[in-house]
Amino acid sequence: MPMQQIGLDELMSMLLARMDSLTLESENQKSRFNIMFRILYKKGLFSDADALEAVREEHKLLHELGMLKEMPDEEALKATADAMMLWIKGDVKAIRHSMDEYDKRLKEAMARQQRPKIDVAPAAVLDELDRMGGTAQGGGKKIIL
Repeated sequence: MPMQQIGLDELMSMLLARMDSLTLESENQKSRFNIMFRILYKKGLFSDADALEAVREEHKLLHELGMLKEMPDEEALKATADAMMLWIKGDVKAIRHSMDEYDKRLKEAMARQQRPKIDVAPAAVLDELDRMGGTAQGGGKKIIL
């Protein structure tokens, strides 16, 4: 049976289509969960304290399974539960404020980050360096870092 070849562009198209599909499904699932939790919250079946306890239990389970190196502190657990409850309550003003604060902190962190500079030599320079340094065993070129 002959093997078929596919081009890189075809492979990339297939992968991107699959990623789009997974992203859409993830968003649909998130919306369904948000809707169901809003219904349950409005019916009084759980509270903010219940959400915090559930977040605490989830992180404890992940820690015990070795999926988290260390248990987050109480402040981080509360922040996670609070963010979750903002969505469940549908508090648009608080969500926007939270998103703005997150963007601000992200921009500040990016501004503080020092990015290394990478210089790329033209092919002619690399060829000249190879000629000056000789060749590796087997006839291959040396890589000079």
